[in-house]
Parts: sequence; C-alpha cells; structure tokens
Amino acid sequence: MIDRILYGRFYKGDIMSRMTKEEVKQRVCKAIVDAQPRLRELAESIMAEPELGFKEVKTSKKVQAMFDELGISYTTGHALTGVKGRMKGRDSKYTVAMVGELDAILCPRHPRADDLTGAAHCCGHNVQITNMFAVAMGLQAVMDELAGDVVLFAVPAEEMIEIDYRNKLREQGKLKYMGGKQQLIYEGAFDDIDMAMQMHVETAKTPAGEMGLGSTSNGFVSKLIEYHGKVAHAAQAPHEGINALNAALMGVMGVNSIRETFKESDYFRFHPIINQGGTLVNCVPDYVQVESYVRASNIDAIVDGNHRVNRALKAGGDAVGATCVIKDLPGYLPMRNDERMNALLRENSNPIFGEANVYQGPHITASTDMGDVSHLMPVIHPWVGCINGVLHSAEYEISVPDVAYIKTAQALAMTIVDLLYDDAAGAKDVLDNFTPALNKESYIELLDRIAKGE
Repeated sequence: MIDRILYGRFYKGDIMSRMTKEEVKQRVCKAIVDAQPRLRELAESIMAEPELGFKEVKTSKKVQAMFDELGISYTTGHALTGVKGRMKGRDSKYTVAMVGELDAILCPRHPRADDLTGAAHCCGHNVQITNMFAVAMGLQAVMDELAGDVVLFAVPAEEMIEIDYRNKLREQGKLKYMGGKQQLIYEGAFDDIDMAMQMHVETAKTPAGEMGLGSTSNGFVSKLIEYHGKVAHAAQAPHEGINALNAALMGVMGVNSIRETFKESDYFRFHPIINQGGTLVNCVPDYVQVESYVRASNIDAIVDGNHRVNRALKAGGDAVGATCVIKDLPGYLPMRNDERMNALLRENSNPIFGEANVYQGPHITASTDMGDVSHLMPVIHPWVGCINGVLHSAEYEISVPDVAYIKTAQALAMTIVDLLYDDAAGAKDVLDNFTPALNKESYIELLDRIAKGE
C-alpha cells in the first residue's frame, strides 16, 4: 500500500504513525529559524516604544496583533494589560505556560529610552516576548503531536517600580497587588496552568553566549517610608522646625549600623532612595518620602529583617522628634527552579550551546515575581548570556542575537516537547515529584499579612 505524508504524519492504510520526538524537535527548531525576520521585527518594535508597568497599552496591542497574525486565540485585560493565548494539543492533559513580560524599566540615560517617560527595554523584556512568540511559531505546526496545551502569557509589571503610583492603583481598587504575576495569581489567571517557564537575559561571559540554568533568588518586601516634621525658615528659625530629612538620613544610617548583624547566608539587602526630600532650600523639610526594598533569600529572613529595619527607621524619627510612617507592601517571593524541568532544559541546551556553555547558575540576589509563581507550580527561569553591559544600565545592548532569539527559544520549545510528547509523560513526572510551598489561598493570605505589617 502506498505511503503518504499528510500534515507531518505517515499513514499506511488506516494505521497512523506519528512523528518521533526527535522529528518533532527538528521541525520546531527549523520553524524558529525560518520565523526570525518577523521575530526580530517584533523585538525592535517593542524596543522602540518602551512602556512602564501597568501602562503597557501599545505593547499589549502588538502582542494581540501577533496572536491575530498567527491565528492563536487569546484573552485580554489580565492585570490590566496582560494577554493570554492558548494553543491546543491533541489532548489537554496538562498545560505548560511560556511567559514573557511586557514592561520596561526606568533608565533615562539609555540611548533607546523614551524621551518623555525615561522608560527603556534595558531589562530585556522585549526579548522575552519575542522568545514567547518564537516558541509559539516553533510549536504551532506540531501541536497535534502533543498531549497538552501551551499557554503564551504576556504579563505586565514585573519591574517593581513607581511604588507610589501602584499603591494609588491599589487604593483606587484597580489592583490588589503591585506586581503583575501577583495580581494574575489573585485574579485566577494561573489556575488553568500546571507549570511555567520564562527566560531572562544577562551579561554574556563569552562571545558565544551561554545558557544559565536558574537556581534560587532573593525575595523582598516593598516599602514606602514617610517622615513628617515641622516646617520653619531654615536660616532664621531652624530651631522652630522639625527636620524630616535629618530624620530620614538618621533612619537610613540606623539600618546601616545593623547590617553586620544579618547572616551572610540570607543575602540581606536594603537599598533606599529618597523620592521627596523637601520643597525649598530655605525651609526646614517637613515631609520626606523614602522608597526601598528589604530583600533576603527566604521568607523567614525577609520577615525578620523587615522588623529590624523598621525599628531602625523609626528610631531616626524619634531622634529628632519627627513621625515615621511605614507602609509595607507585598514584594516578591524567593525563586525556586524545578530540578526535573531544569534537567530537561540542560539536555536540550547542550547540543545547541555546547556543554561548556551550559551551566547551573548561582543564587541571584535580585528578585522576580516569577518566584511567586514558583511557590505554586513547577517553574524554570534560565538566565541567558547574550548582552553587553549590565542589566538596567545605559550600556545594555544585545551582543549575541542568535542566542537571544534562536538558541534560547529552541531549547525552551524542545523542553515543552519533552513535557507534552508521549502522552505528556514528562509533565506527569514533574508534577508527581513536585510539592507546592503554597496554594493560591495560602499565598494570598501571606501577601495580605505582609500588607498588614504582620
């Protein structure tokens, strides 16, 4: 009987033989290469119009336009600007999410920064969105070979900036939480997802670039600290005033005085900025606002460190007779990468990057709201070496574009194939061996306790 090929499947009479997993992977990798002109165009378009968190209106529309172009169904309005697409597999036993972030960072000195807002994509989030679509375009032709669905989730507001603005959104009832994935968890947008992955760029260690498997990271509590004093003429009658700026400086120095008491293994960090430090130079400052995080590698250390920091900050107010008001706001939880998913990513990265350029990354003292997701489900968050300069700096630029847009997407897409091929045996193995640290209800309870200062 004559064999024939139809949609990538081989038929002999009524007997159907599906593609092997390696054949699926080869087709996926080729599709990602073939799609590069369109993908690079998208990356440049997002780079050219950076937007800050919960304001990513243009970027969200670009994502929607890509979904329309690819014929992928999607929903909008998740955490204000998020867009969630879904590609259906032959069966829907499990759902794997490929996540990309919509927002930019504030970096007015970057050559591609927005002249009005100072926003710039020197965070690499435009690369994430491009990788999300690269994975989609790679997998689209082979979804009938997979026993699960793939969610493509463009999410807002990973960079925890403009805290005062986001707190106002909370007070207005537009948001409950200030991080994009926190809000999405609260809204239930992750309820139909079993596991998730996303990539992040970092400085390349070699000209060829690297795949750094994710490890752990710090979490943090976000803080708005206000010092209220009493205005007076700074030259004629300073004795009649209460200097809120001096109180703030003494509070920060108080924290500096206890830094040596924090355990090095907790990777404690406190890094304040002054948002408002007075109005007129000839007036005693009567109102000062300080913004900061308290970061550490585990929840207990975050909670303990935050109490001690608050004590020192309030002492600065007490020293000069000012009032210190501290608003603790939920930050992000520490990151946890799933070992089994990481092992699959390593296996798929080795032939693409070369084994010497695939390594287990160290603990990261920065933070991401993907850490919150990792407490609920299996997650991987690799750090891919493909840039010159430092993240969030004016020197940031893509130095190894093939790593940024091709190799990383291929490795992640092939990992999804490993999870969902063969009746989704890989996904089942991951979930059977995963114990969540929190469920949705206990997660929300934890964030609410932080917000109450508990």
